[in-house]
Amino acid sequence: MKTMDFDAALARMAARCSISEHCESEIREKLQRAGVSAPDIERIVERLYDGGYLDTARYCRAFAHDKLRFQRWGRLKIQQALRMKDLPQADIREALETLPDDEYDNALRELIRQKERTLSDEDDYIRRGKIMRFVASHGFTPDEIYSALD
Repeated sequence: MKTMDFDAALARMAARCSISEHCESEIREKLQRAGVSAPDIERIVERLYDGGYLDTARYCRAFAHDKLRFQRWGRLKIQQALRMKDLPQADIREALETLPDDEYDNALRELIRQKERTLSDEDDYIRRGKIMRFVASHGFTPDEIYSALD
């Protein structure tokens, strides 16, 4: 594999970050796969932060809003995904707090409707259990699900 020099790697990552939000771990992984040396990776990441291309709080907010809006993930699943990217807990918490409540409730209700359409005429207890498991797999808490079902 051909290794990339510092200037080319910096330009490529700055261009990538200009197009869409990325977190530090994604950038580091891409640079490592491109064969950039560890000291150069550190310098590139530092420059990207200094230039405003990387911002963990901004990334967390964008990630949370996109996952809610497009994939209808709940707060638990979003939080877990952000933790796996080694992002600061304070930024994760702030991003989850900025999620619009009405959009969050709509996503939850849409998931319930989606699952209800697939269920045949079954016992109410079994039906509710299937809905609970399905919606919980999307990261919604049992309390949120119960209140939406009632």
